[in-house]
Amino acid sequence: MSTVDALTDQAMVVLQDRPVVPLSAWLSRALGDCTDSGRILQLVTPLESRLTLPLRTAASGDGVQWIVRNGDGYYEGLTGRPMKWAGRTFAPVPEARDYAPGFTTRPTAPIGAQLTLVYRIRHAADGDLAGTVERLLQLLTGKYPAGLGPTEPLEHPWRRDRLTEYARGRSTVRLFVGGDGPRPAQAICDYTAGEGGAVAETSTVTVGYAPEDPPPLQHLPTLVGAFAADQPIASLFVQLTPGRADLTTEPRWTGAPAPVAMAVAGTVAAPHGITGQQVGPPRAPLTFFPLGDGRSPDGWQRHSVLMQHLQSA
Repeated sequence: MSTVDALTDQAMVVLQDRPVVPLSAWLSRALGDCTDSGRILQLVTPLESRLTLPLRTAASGDGVQWIVRNGDGYYEGLTGRPMKWAGRTFAPVPEARDYAPGFTTRPTAPIGAQLTLVYRIRHAADGDLAGTVERLLQLLTGKYPAGLGPTEPLEHPWRRDRLTEYARGRSTVRLFVGGDGPRPAQAICDYTAGEGGAVAETSTVTVGYAPEDPPPLQHLPTLVGAFAADQPIASLFVQLTPGRADLTTEPRWTGAPAPVAMAVAGTVAAPHGITGQQVGPPRAPLTFFPLGDGRSPDGWQRHSVLMQHLQSA
């Protein structure tokens, strides 16, 4: 059972001294309380702790901050920025000019790659909301999803009708879907109700690969085409991030993400210097744009050029 260790008008501080910290039901409620009261949830862990993918995603936003305790000092777990207790909240150390020492220590496990695919789709009023994420996880892992739920550990075994029923009953909802297979996989699915019962979905599917098992990037056009064959998607973005194959995050620098590809609905002309490839069925074509190998920062330049081109089209 977790408890609040400090509560001020600016922050709720929660100490978690465990090897892996998940987005538990208790932490989810605490985050909701902080959102309602205008506080930030500051999660304090030792250097040895790791965050699960759902909690790390939450900590990448504005509502949760990961504070790492290392000896007599503190730092922000995702950025390495030195922090200190300022009376009502942990705040950056003004005079700090470098990363905290703990952030630059060697990771405790081999660093492989995390392949992330973010897709956007609009579901009809009477449509099945679960089939799209199920299909993508199946294409990536060869297996159906294993479970689903709004917090960790996942509360329910995988059932498409359960996800659809849960998501359709709310104006906005985030659900986690656990993959099954030889590689760790997880989806973070955000659903937003629209007019006439339609539902907009933005989902992020991540698969972990060990250093000796690199992701099959050369097969992405075929995979994306097969994915779009079942249900038309609006867009899909693919990036590669150095990280642990188990999808947990250490409070250490492991490398920056870089784009691999982007696909958009329709037949779209490619900007200068970028190639486009038609994938998907004729009734719902996609244009697939390779952007890089997921390791070179040059991919972000191509991504910027492509986005400017698409916005001006």
